[in-house]
Amino acid sequence: MVPFIDVMLVLLIIFMVTATVITPGAINVPSAGKSQKAPDKRIDLMMNEDGQLSLGGEVSARDLTETEAIVRIKEALASNPELPVMLAADRDLRYQQVVTMMRKLREAGVQRVGLSVK
Repeated sequence: MVPFIDVMLVLLIIFMVTATVITPGAINVPSAGKSQKAPDKRIDLMMNEDGQLSLGGEVSARDLTETEAIVRIKEALASNPELPVMLAADRDLRYQQVVTMMRKLREAGVQRVGLSVK
């Protein structure tokens, strides 16, 4: 008869070998596609690393608040509701701030929101 400890050691070795083969929690992240042609007219909304907003590359004495940016985007969309808004966020900005801004844009009636990437 085989001692119980020998059986347990064999089982332990089997588990240790199979554990290295199993990939724990692999996430298949989708890749971003590249459009054939960038839209001719669009609204560029920039967010820097501090979360401060600016529209279309404007450099002003003060940055826009979220409310001011939304109002100005709504004004631009009044003439063309299909106008896309490209959100360019700094890579050091928290992801939650980008998602929140995208949600606010959608709530404001923006039909097409895109993320600008390198």
